[in-house]
Amino acid sequence: MELQQSAALNYASGVAAAATDRIVETSIPARLDALPWSGFHTRVVLALGITWILDGLEVTLAGALSGALKQSPSLHFSNLDLGIANSAYLAGAVLGALGFGWLTDRIGRKKLFFITLALYLSATAATALSWDVASYAAFRFLTGAGIGGEYTAINSTIQELVPARYRGWTDLVINGSFWIGAAMGAVAAIVLLDPAVIAPDLGWRLAYLIGASIGLVVLLMRMWIPESPRWLMIHGRPDQAHAIVDEIERSVIGHDQDTSDARFTKIRLKMRDHTPIREVVHTLFSAYRQRALVGLALMSAQAFFYNAIFFTFALVLTDFYGIKADHVGWYLLPFAAGNFLGPLLLGRLFDTLGRRTMIMFTYGVSGLLLALSGYLFSIGVLTAQGQTIAWMVIFFFASPAASAAYLTVSETFPLEVRALAIAVFYAVGTGIGGVIGPALFGALIDTGSRTSVFAGYLLGAFLMIAAAIVAWRYAVSAERKSLEQIARPLAFME
Repeated sequence: MELQQSAALNYASGVAAAATDRIVETSIPARLDALPWSGFHTRVVLALGITWILDGLEVTLAGALSGALKQSPSLHFSNLDLGIANSAYLAGAVLGALGFGWLTDRIGRKKLFFITLALYLSATAATALSWDVASYAAFRFLTGAGIGGEYTAINSTIQELVPARYRGWTDLVINGSFWIGAAMGAVAAIVLLDPAVIAPDLGWRLAYLIGASIGLVVLLMRMWIPESPRWLMIHGRPDQAHAIVDEIERSVIGHDQDTSDARFTKIRLKMRDHTPIREVVHTLFSAYRQRALVGLALMSAQAFFYNAIFFTFALVLTDFYGIKADHVGWYLLPFAAGNFLGPLLLGRLFDTLGRRTMIMFTYGVSGLLLALSGYLFSIGVLTAQGQTIAWMVIFFFASPAASAAYLTVSETFPLEVRALAIAVFYAVGTGIGGVIGPALFGALIDTGSRTSVFAGYLLGAFLMIAAAIVAWRYAVSAERKSLEQIARPLAFME
């Protein structure tokens, strides 16, 4: 297929020279951003965004099944064992994000869809066969590696296919769908941990097969998802990029867009096979140092806040409120509802009021509410129901805050390093806040002291408020702007 040279490439007087220089002038970003929302975008979101549902399912099962794992006649896990296993899942996600993030930028988004999903499917199914702490932690590590890799490939692709004016709300709702998976995990725990329904030591094993079953369906759904045209254009495959955009336009509006229209701004790019690691490091930590610090602050704070509390959710209910392990799922459902409603109802404000305002607001309110509820917990005035309502309100604001962290690191760096940027800040943030958090809170809960747990809550609150201040001062106002306007591609030519 031709490259639409007359409209998109200005090759009228020298195709050979341009091919030699590997420089291309393209309006692909403007064409993608000009499209209205359509069934194509909905299908992309469903096929790719399901990653968050799977992660929500995995994390919820880890928390909701903790009581059953402690009571298992074959495993007999302690709170510390559970904390270590949960930290192994997060450590796997960190390393998976880094390794697969580098590959996503180097070999493309689409190939990684299948590699990371296959790893996830295999590992989560293997978790059901665990025979001791070491095997359980190892399989959870591999499951996390698959999910971490998914985050990098999926976030970058969705960012590059969704029109700019929908990007904020879409990204937040997709990340918020984590809690649909959480609700599924809660319901599964209610049913499968009921001793009247199934044997206790078999129920938790069957629960881990749910994610594998969903993943098989997702594998089929992803067969038709195209490679990112933006990635293809830079990596020397402009014919394929234009063919994909032509097909998307026909699917959405029934015909190709007229690229002679002045609103389709063209950019000149020097195509490349890959981006050297030295250039990646320079881009992330020198050229975009301020954005890197913002991303690190947001990711670290939300990772500690979320993982420390959510991974020990069931332990607080069972150890301090006497809730039976097979009843924990009932308390998780309203908690999940608050987490999903937050991005759904507040998400559009990130595209209207703006990124900086809403990130500062959601992070700040989340921190203040956690400190308040932590104090009420420490003095023993909350019931299990009251504690659940408090968490529901807190995470109504914390959920869009956490999603905004992923949105920030995925839209404020150049295309060539986007997936790796997501991976680096996810990895560093999760390593600082996520891996440490569950183990720390597991140890605090083991003390049996409400005051000790409150100290952990105060640490989480402090990190969120500090991140709110950083965002207000340094975050980028990226709302309704094209990705190329927010951060020029490294291949950009004047």
